[in-house]
Amino acid sequence: MSNRSINLDDHLYQYLLNVSLREHPVLAELRAATTSHPRAQMQISPEQGQFMALLIKLLGARKTLEIGVFTGYSSLTVALALPEGGKVVACDISTEFTDLGKPYWNKAGVANKIDLRIGPATDTLDALLAQGEAGTFDFAFIDADKSNYDAYYERCLKLLRPGGLIAIDNVLWSGQVARPAAAGDADTAALQALNTKLHHDERVDLSMLPVGDGLTLARKR
Repeated sequence: MSNRSINLDDHLYQYLLNVSLREHPVLAELRAATTSHPRAQMQISPEQGQFMALLIKLLGARKTLEIGVFTGYSSLTVALALPEGGKVVACDISTEFTDLGKPYWNKAGVANKIDLRIGPATDTLDALLAQGEAGTFDFAFIDADKSNYDAYYERCLKLLRPGGLIAIDNVLWSGQVARPAAAGDADTAALQALNTKLHHDERVDLSMLPVGDGLTLARKR
């Protein structure tokens, strides 16, 4: 037993993968294809993807949001977990990144579940709200530019149904959030401000988990 989360060294982390990870073969292919990308560190870990897929199934989700697609591993993870007729509205600004993932979405047979919207995510989310989509989504994953996290959170909260779940990535930010933000470090300052805000936000039930680079789960009340 332990009264705090265990630290994972490389040996224990590999054990975790060996006895827990059930990664779809196309997900594994996409993850391997992304390792050579200059920004490969932006991809979520496979165990985080598996955890998110479990959340999707526990929620019975059919309609989800993704803010920040990169090469599409998390989009594919969620799409594979959704039932037939399920949909991921996936927001990104870069076709350079998302074009890498599209062939894998097709190969896995779930490209029809992924509605990719290229452009500023705030514009896409505002358009969904203007179209009367408030309160109709089951799940949202936020993993994009940190300075806009609060704007994404507020819009996603409006778009989610009561009982819906927002997952916010990188909330521990390699430990930088636990130290005063350096002058000009807007990303760390934005994450610190959002973490503090969420701690006191009575609109949601909250848990911050040491998964990946820190994952906050906020359930809309």
